[in-house]
Amino acid sequence: MNRYLIISNHTPEDCRKAFKYFREHYPSFLTCFEWGCYDNDHHAYAILEAENHEIAKMAVPPLFRHKAQVIKLTKYDLNNTADPVHELINKDKLKESF
Repeated sequence: MNRYLIISNHTPEDCRKAFKYFREHYPSFLTCFEWGCYDNDHHAYAILEAENHEIAKMAVPPLFRHKAQVIKLTKYDLNNTADPVHELINKDKLKESF
């Protein structure tokens, strides 16, 4: 399984409405996610395992799912020096320069 960072946002104006909605309809969302609201950052954050981006996004209730951001996480292994993602980016930049 892959690990994903889920970022679900709501506006400061919707904060109380969002909290009430989650408490009534998706109580696990309140406890599984971490919240930045007390620091004036109206986002909910979670790291979870899922098969793909779409399944990971299902962790966010439908009311806020369209605004959610899903980021696949990678942990680098210092014993493996291969960096295929950045090598591809550098090759593409090299091609563009010719």
